[in-house]
Amino acid sequence: MTDTPFPKDPAAPEPAGTPRNPPPRRAYTPGSAQPRLNRPVHERYPQIRPTSGYGDPRIRHTGPGPGAGSEQEPERSAKLSARLALALTVVIGQLWGLTVVVDEWMAGDTGTAWWGAGFLVLSFLVVLGLWLLDPKDR
Repeated sequence: MTDTPFPKDPAAPEPAGTPRNPPPRRAYTPGSAQPRLNRPVHERYPQIRPTSGYGDPRIRHTGPGPGAGSEQEPERSAKLSARLALALTVVIGQLWGLTVVVDEWMAGDTGTAWWGAGFLVLSFLVVLGLWLLDPKDR
């Protein structure tokens, strides 16, 4: 694809090294020069049969197995969801706290900024404690 989407300006000079009359392209013909590749699909791929898939006798059951889509361990799911909600709450609190700390630091109130930094460290330790709480869920 050497053609550009914009027509060439006839007044523009030719770039150096560009031939005036490029050689003509060969006409495209579908197929391959190798005859073995031009065989019908069922000869090239004998393992694909007309009944592959829905009519294949090797397929006994379609779709997911019994119980698919239902929760197998609702207690574990509830525990993980609660832990995720708590961790997200802590992360949002850390972002808010970081905003307050930076504002106080820029205003010159370093005492409040250090208390805010302590809050951020404490909230990080809370998340770390949640992570260490149940190691079998990782």
